[in-house]
Amino acid sequence: MKLPSIRTLREYHRIARVGEIARRYFALNAFDGALTILGVLVGGYFGQIRTAGSVITLVLTASFAIGISGFYGAYMVERAERRRALAELEKSTLSSLKDTEIGHASVYATIVVSLVDGLSPFAASLIAVSPFFFGAAMDIEREFYAAFALSFAELFGLGVFLGVISREKVVFSGVKMVLAGLLCVLVGYLLRGAAL
Repeated sequence: MKLPSIRTLREYHRIARVGEIARRYFALNAFDGALTILGVLVGGYFGQIRTAGSVITLVLTASFAIGISGFYGAYMVERAERRRALAELEKSTLSSLKDTEIGHASVYATIVVSLVDGLSPFAASLIAVSPFFFGAAMDIEREFYAAFALSFAELFGLGVFLGVISREKVVFSGVKMVLAGLLCVLVGYLLRGAAL
């Protein structure tokens, strides 16, 4: 089977309007990943996990789960929606569109959107957990603080990104995302108190 050229893929991208959909999935799932991993980090910190390897295992396991869930969920939803739209178009044109540019663009969009959905939370998780890969260069407390700082920076950055897209005040949009992270920390702190 011949692989499509870059030019062909760009055409599929345009036909299927992948840019807007992928951007939405990226922002939503990177936020899910960043916030979930912040929750894992907060739980690890208040739960007295004090080895970098254990934190890395927890975070990577959670991020793989989020990524796999995102990929499969998006794939199934996108595939169903695009097949329905293609079937309706075929019904109105009284012809099969499976082996046309529209049909190929539909498959392309499903794959791209699924990959964006699955990889964005995983990438956000890797950024947040990166301080724990320094090993003996930092003590565990500093690794936690650096990971928290990176998580909040990610949340703020995602808020700014959404602010730019929606043409709202970017700083305010970033602060709203940070507030969600602070709520996550507060819940972790309160659960710690309940467990003692």
